[in-house]
Amino acid sequence: VLYSSFYSVKKNHIIFIVNCCHCTERPKVKVSIKPAQHVFRGETVTLRCDIDGEGVTSWEYRWYKDGSFYSSSELQEYTFSPVTESDAGKYSCYGAERGGSRRSQHSDAVTLKVSDRAQTVLSVSPQKWLTEGDPVTLICEVYSSSTGWTFSWFSVTASPGNRYHYQLLSDSSRGAGGNYTVSSAALKHTGVYVCRAERGNPAYNTTYSNTQPVWVTGVSPQVSLVISPSRTQHFTFVSLSLSCEDQSNSDRWRVRRYTENEQWEDCSSLLWASQTGSTCTFIFTFTSNTGVYWCQSESGENYHPVNITVHYDVILESPVHPVTEGDTLTLRCLYKFTTPQNLRADFYKAGSLLQNQTTEMIISNVSKSHEGFYYCKHSERGESPKSWISVRGETVDQKTLLKSVLV
Repeated sequence: VLYSSFYSVKKNHIIFIVNCCHCTERPKVKVSIKPAQHVFRGETVTLRCDIDGEGVTSWEYRWYKDGSFYSSSELQEYTFSPVTESDAGKYSCYGAERGGSRRSQHSDAVTLKVSDRAQTVLSVSPQKWLTEGDPVTLICEVYSSSTGWTFSWFSVTASPGNRYHYQLLSDSSRGAGGNYTVSSAALKHTGVYVCRAERGNPAYNTTYSNTQPVWVTGVSPQVSLVISPSRTQHFTFVSLSLSCEDQSNSDRWRVRRYTENEQWEDCSSLLWASQTGSTCTFIFTFTSNTGVYWCQSESGENYHPVNITVHYDVILESPVHPVTEGDTLTLRCLYKFTTPQNLRADFYKAGSLLQNQTTEMIISNVSKSHEGFYYCKHSERGESPKSWISVRGETVDQKTLLKSVLV
């Protein structure tokens, strides 16, 4: 209740005295957005207007968008289902008591940002080339958004024509964390992976992420990829043979390739190549033959991945199979158009110079720390591609022999 009185203090001046009984401050208001302020077209988005006022049984909620009246409702929440780019803007609200005279304050505005379809990004840590027993983590993130997502991981296979098939990892638990970790990688983990995220109710799903390969090297009892000549780098315009060999000499294995542009290919589909039984033969090699090759069983198991690089001039001669701890590693730089072949070169690991001006580099008593990418460089001929050198632990036979010697 307001009432006032006035007194004339001096000519042409009036002083108003305002008296207030039962006046209270207007209730404060806050606007919130679920699931997040940054959402994607197709999601269900809810605006909520919370009024911190006592003694009012019902409010009429009045919504404003970008400073202009937008909508009014007796409901505390306003929902976009589905939300579109046109719904983006700055939203605020205030309340008016239904059947009464009370009014709330006007809330601060919150910004709703609506983008096109959400994109998930998959990365591998610490690296995609592993040796048996190494830990590996698949990290799934939603580009430019981090609120309220749950994640799932899938292995990917491709049928002829590169039609993708996704298989949910049976041992992956969906959760708020975007990491899927394998504490000890096994040969069976060799493959190509994607992830996907979802949030909200009803659930909104992102598209599948980019593909990420994981290559696990080791000695497989099932099958071995035998390469002739026995090295991972090869010159152009030479013959090359890749054969999947198992103990029973069966033909149930085939050679497959994965390229940098995310294509699965059979040996028989490659230029100047043919598949006979479990053997892939190149009559002539080309730089386009570069890729990761492995042996795949009829049931889809993947074993023994090898990164084969075809280069025109300088290549690094390195072992195809993982090197066992304690053994000796020998690397050589080979030249296609040079006589004599024993030119001196510099040898590098991960960009760091290890040895310079030598015909070969020998590392005795190899340890896990020697694992990594190696290449060689000649001052005039150029440098070779990089090759991954895997180092695995001692075999059971080696440990038994060492134990018997010590005893």
